[in-house]
Amino acid sequence: MGEPRRHDVVVIGAGVSGIYQIKRLVDLGLDAVVLEADDDLGGTWYRNRYPGCRFDSESYTYGYSFSKELLDEWHWKERFSSQPENLRYLNHVADLFDLRRHMRFGARVERMTWDEDECVWHLTLADGDTYAARFVVASLGPLSTPTLPSYEGMDDFAGEAFHTFHWPTEPVELAGRRVGVIGTGATGIQVIAEIADQVAELKVFQRRPNWSSPLNNGPISEDEMAEIRDRYDEIFANCAASPGGFEHVPRWGFWDHTAEERRAIWDELYASPGFAILVANFGEIFFDEAANRELSDYIADRIRARVDDPVVAEKLIPRDHGFGLQRLPLETNYFEAYNRDNVELVDLSDTPIERFTPTGIQTTGAHHELDVIVYATGFDAITGAYDRIDIRGVDGTTLAEKWRDGPRTYVGVLTRGFPNLFMVAGPQSVSGSTNFPRAIETGVDWVTDLIEHAAQRGHRRVEAESDAEQEWVDEVVRAHERLLFRRSKGWFTGYNSNVAGHQEGQVRYQAYFGGAPRYRDKVDEIAADGYRGIDLS
Repeated sequence: MGEPRRHDVVVIGAGVSGIYQIKRLVDLGLDAVVLEADDDLGGTWYRNRYPGCRFDSESYTYGYSFSKELLDEWHWKERFSSQPENLRYLNHVADLFDLRRHMRFGARVERMTWDEDECVWHLTLADGDTYAARFVVASLGPLSTPTLPSYEGMDDFAGEAFHTFHWPTEPVELAGRRVGVIGTGATGIQVIAEIADQVAELKVFQRRPNWSSPLNNGPISEDEMAEIRDRYDEIFANCAASPGGFEHVPRWGFWDHTAEERRAIWDELYASPGFAILVANFGEIFFDEAANRELSDYIADRIRARVDDPVVAEKLIPRDHGFGLQRLPLETNYFEAYNRDNVELVDLSDTPIERFTPTGIQTTGAHHELDVIVYATGFDAITGAYDRIDIRGVDGTTLAEKWRDGPRTYVGVLTRGFPNLFMVAGPQSVSGSTNFPRAIETGVDWVTDLIEHAAQRGHRRVEAESDAEQEWVDEVVRAHERLLFRRSKGWFTGYNSNVAGHQEGQVRYQAYFGGAPRYRDKVDEIAADGYRGIDLS
């Protein structure tokens, strides 16, 4: 196979985090390359091309903050930007800083093996090419491994069928066609609302309903964008100070207000953009069951007011978890879609799917004739992208073996037994629980500083200490267990009925829910203390 291509650093993934990571590394003068499995950069925003795909973070809080030139010249067109514009933005960033020359596309990493004698990683790609690097930075993305359900006869369906993550690059003709959407999570809710008025018939196959609240999107004018540019320092300072990485800041004192006062506050938040109803709400809703129940009842009433058929409305209201205790989808006219004559809710708790047929889906209640089936069935979140790579560390131990019952990391960046492997937006970091780009800038900067620290001092090996890793795992568990969602059935707890070992009752502590400011303080303290808890040799 010949000699491997050698670099100081290999970055895996050219999404939001990988783009910033390669920028930081080449600015240091390091010989670094990005290996991207897809045909182009963008990660989430390259793959997810389904109708309705867009930010649910305010656009101007999602973009990078590291370059004043970039901030000054980019005009976000909508408060919550759509996928095509998001991809244009990331391409603009790569072109502005001439980053493409450091990227290789169609380069899927299949295997990584640690060489203890050389203190390097050997990487093997799907096409047989090999690389060697002192350091590897995994920028794999928390939602990059889609999962499908397992129903009898799925391959028998003769029409078009695809997961939203694999939505075709060519336009899909939906007009006049009978479409089935399986799943009503964040993606499903976006798709359903967007296509309801385009298709002849829409069948929504729902296993469990999700809470959802209005996105309240709108255009950003030239004048407003100018005001945003003037406020960028303030905006990013607000994001840094808030637990969720947004400008929205929680309030406290739920029981200090009357029920009428609370309802008036919720009316205002429900009409506000983005996650205001969740993260600018009373903090008690995440800890106090009575407080959360009252808010859930309020949101349920809002759903009932928007859905004409009271039977359908009740089926769209979750009973197994309170508002905000799973990943909250944001929507535009989602509930109103069920008022259309061409939209039918198929409640799989009443009539489960028996099998797929060449012409549709057979439930216990009826056969649904379909031309297109869309799987909005989610992802093997946080750890799934790591499981797809055969990663072998010290003594040949695999990462999959170590993480079989859940990830174990040091601040979500390192995992013992796998030296010189750094994770950006990795398991047990704050990236899975906050506004993603704000968290990844913290992660990329910290990883880059650690690599620079090691290189300047001649360290060839960087590994988390066992006790330090256990202390961080304990911190992650403590932060998780104090919250009401600690047993919810969603990716916050690692639940995915379509992934072995991720079923109900097997909690995986995958993200840090101590808040972005606390996380940043902790990693800054570690760095200031000479990278306490890390063996540098």
